[in-house]
Amino acid sequence: MLRRILRFLRENDLGQDLAEYCLITALIALVALGIFYRVSGGMGDLWGAANTSLNSGNAAVSATSQTTSSAAQQ
Repeated sequence: MLRRILRFLRENDLGQDLAEYCLITALIALVALGIFYRVSGGMGDLWGAANTSLNSGNAAVSATSQTTSSAAQQ
């Protein structure tokens, strides 16, 4: 009985290819969107951490430059 049903479904698939391809494409697009959403959040966090590190390094160098500049003027 199951073999007959499977054979029927396998033989009578006219017109279903386009719908199946559309559904598979939609599924792939949703998965890609989810991956992009996750990666973009991680990239945003990484960019924020790098920006904070660069700002604190720049502030430290600026403070050192101003201290040596003030000492040289005196």
